[in-house]
Amino acid sequence: MKAVVVHSAGDLRFEDRPDPDCPAGSVIVDVEYGGICGSDLHYVAHGASGLSLLADPMVLGHEVAGRISLLGDGVEGFAVGDAVTVHPAVYCGDCTDCLAGRTNLCPQVTYYGSAAHRPHTDGAFASRKAVPAGQLRRLPAGVTTRQAAVAEPLAVAIHAVGRAGSLAGKDVLVNGAGPIGALLVAAARRAGAASVVASDLSETSLAIAKRMGADGVVLVGSGAQLPDVDVAFEASGAARALGGVLAAVRRGGVVVQVGNLPAGPVTAELAALVFREIDYRGTFRFADELDDALAYLADGLDVEPLLTHTFDAGDVAEAFAVASDRRTGSSKVLLKFV
Repeated sequence: MKAVVVHSAGDLRFEDRPDPDCPAGSVIVDVEYGGICGSDLHYVAHGASGLSLLADPMVLGHEVAGRISLLGDGVEGFAVGDAVTVHPAVYCGDCTDCLAGRTNLCPQVTYYGSAAHRPHTDGAFASRKAVPAGQLRRLPAGVTTRQAAVAEPLAVAIHAVGRAGSLAGKDVLVNGAGPIGALLVAAARRAGAASVVASDLSETSLAIAKRMGADGVVLVGSGAQLPDVDVAFEASGAARALGGVLAAVRRGGVVVQVGNLPAGPVTAELAALVFREIDYRGTFRFADELDDALAYLADGLDVEPLLTHTFDAGDVAEAFAVASDRRTGSSKVLLKFV
């Protein structure tokens, strides 16, 4: 089979790998589409994603969908030909966080395409992937594998919206209109926000946010001011943006940090957290919201505005170049494996 493998910073290959075995309790998924994530880009550009350092070659990818081609012994409830997506996390199930339903915080969690542990956890950017049946999610009727390749980042957005508490009737700001930001716009609308405004440096990204449901947009650097809001989602990951986002939140409001901030110390004006009693909350991946994401897609959520580019998997170098350069107009870039 073929797989997308990062060997070190700047060394990305589309190479032959042995076909996977199909152990009991697992299936073989023939991957059809995979979405390139920011963490994939970081491993290729820097040999690291956050605090996870690449030490060995690793198959990338955790946003995938495809069809089952083989069932292992003991697998029930699935059939060859079923269209599925994959929950990319494996957690212990016994720790305090798991027992509290916060499986995304499990200290033992492994994640497809992650170098957090050694040996690294290979991802699913491959023509075939062996997947334990418990990680499979069957696609609802009417949801294509192309659309379902976005289910994982949509689940991230839904989890972040849940971290903010109720959005019903509230004014919302999404700072950073990349793929996650655009999906946050859609998720906030679904959660009953009275208004959703997106802000970004890119006019192209803001146009996508509008198509995903934003009521208004603010081009950062144009002199336009951020609106006063009840809840803000900081999705850019730029520490320099945090002060402006905090200033836009009304007294007693909530800021959810969605974008990964740089490792190490950052400089930000945080006094407003105290004298305006603002809640500053983190959010990390998702727990069970992958099911919610598929339900949103089945209910008609249109993610096509987000899917700006599709490349054959063999053209992965070009795909990563486009995904990493916002001047190309890219948002979510897909790899096609079939």
